Amino acid sequence: MPSRRIARPDPPPLETDDVKVVAVGTAAWALGLLVLLGLAATDAADVSGWWLGMCGYGIGLGLFGIRYCQRRRAAIERDKAQGVPQAS
Repeated sequence: MPSRRIARPDPPPLETDDVKVVAVGTAAWALGLLVLLGLAATDAADVSGWWLGMCGYGIGLGLFGIRYCQRRRAAIERDKAQGVPQAS
């Protein structure tokens, strides 16, 4: 049976500040690392080394992501200034 739904055009993509989004995630990993280090220092919990490693990797990847998003934003703005058509 055919669908009676009306086809609507796709909405335009949302403009977001990706650098802030990645920075918040990176800050969350840093906060997790600080909490785990505090728990390990006070012997309040048995903190596994891989937990600390995961927080460290999260921070490292987050810093990479921040730089990537900054360069991506600059490239998009540079292309707009030069009149390069945007991919849709």
